[in-house]
Amino acid sequence: MPRDPKKPRRLIVDGRAYLWTLRHSHSVGDSGRSCRETLTLYPQPAGTAGPLRIVFTEGPDRYVPGGAPLGSGDVGYVRGASLNLHEPGAVRALLDAASARGWPPEDGRAVEIDGWSLLEAAATARAKATGLGP
Repeated sequence: MPRDPKKPRRLIVDGRAYLWTLRHSHSVGDSGRSCRETLTLYPQPAGTAGPLRIVFTEGPDRYVPGGAPLGSGDVGYVRGASLNLHEPGAVRALLDAASARGWPPEDGRAVEIDGWSLLEAAATARAKATGLGP
């Protein structure tokens, strides 16, 4: 039986639990329709810290899934780093990159970060963790 895509998944990092979800959305602007992936991490227990939203918006030389031939959850640069946001290891790498840039999980506010600013560091860390990188 497949996993319910709307049900949050659980991730444990350094003894702290997070629930995370991935949502796909569309916006229409002056340049036409645009796709957006939003990865949201909710520190646990609920109410002890604000959520972290990592947002990837389609743009020049960047892709987010909007149908074939891209897989669900794939984000990346046309000629460069990429991640699949359905993989817990990719989520962990993005969380680590956000923390390294100063995101404090103890902050009670919701924080939104441009995912593209984290992608290179997260993809490099992910590649090293899987043995595919330097």
